[in-house]
Amino acid sequence: MTSMLTPVLALIVLSLLVWIWMYVTRIPAMQRAGIDPQNARHPGSLDGLPSSTRQVADNYNHLMEQPTIFYALVFYIVLAGHSDAFAVYLAWSYVGLRVVHTLIQCTVNNVTMRFSVFALSTLVLMAMAAREVVRLF
Repeated sequence: MTSMLTPVLALIVLSLLVWIWMYVTRIPAMQRAGIDPQNARHPGSLDGLPSSTRQVADNYNHLMEQPTIFYALVFYIVLAGHSDAFAVYLAWSYVGLRVVHTLIQCTVNNVTMRFSVFALSTLVLMAMAAREVVRLF
């Protein structure tokens, strides 16, 4: 768990688990709503599904957004040879906060709680980037 790349693997696994969760909930919801999969080819065509189904899909989309910065940043840190214990700690902190964000969004979906965790994870990402910028000088 001291490798800088292990948190990357953990976030990838989280994303794949949420993908499974999304389809385990989405396909039955589409069947219950009588939605032909071909009619779901445009954004917004599944807005009629229950919120509990949509929030899992929304979280999957979120895992494809900001974490891309995390992935690029971790690979930068590794390739630059800056993988120290604090960098690993920050990486795990980011992943842990994304797990909490996922659990909040996919269950209770309290926006205030979710945003607080998202903001904190963003600050961790900013700290990781700032450390690398400082190392340039």
